[in-house]
Amino acid sequence: MTERRKLTPEDLVELELIKRLKYAYFRCLDLKQWDEIGELFTDDATSSYSAGAYAHEGRDAIVEFFRKAMGRETFLSSHKAHHPEIELTGPDTATGVWALEDIVIDLQWELDIHGAAFYEDEYVKVDGDWKIQRTAYKRVFEELTPRSGRPGLQLTASWWGTGGRSSLPAPE
Repeated sequence: MTERRKLTPEDLVELELIKRLKYAYFRCLDLKQWDEIGELFTDDATSSYSAGAYAHEGRDAIVEFFRKAMGRETFLSSHKAHHPEIELTGPDTATGVWALEDIVIDLQWELDIHGAAFYEDEYVKVDGDWKIQRTAYKRVFEELTPRSGRPGLQLTASWWGTGGRSSLPAPE
């Protein structure tokens, strides 16, 4: 096992800033905030999603992929990342491994998708702010379930369709 250097209080601040960067990435992804997510990447960022099935070079190409793949209001997603393993590799560089669980409801194709993956990222500090230079994940699993034919299944709220408000009646 490699010996790790002791973290300083300043290092802990940098780790927290990187965590906030990744959390913002997932928030922007789920809320379809494409302009804001673009600001989280370097200009020359690369991505390799699903073990390279969806690979892109450059921030603009990555954001365009998000717009096309996830931009429909009938494509609802929830990405939760946890267990970050972040290493500061230099004063302005770092790497990170994140566990991911995601759920997608695709109303157009009448599918639910549930999966898990591990992200492997590279970060760089640009003008004092951490940015994603490379992001990639490989699936641990991914499963599809048809929405049709499931008695009682109904979508009672969505950020776009209902403004996030549930249509369930309030308890009396």
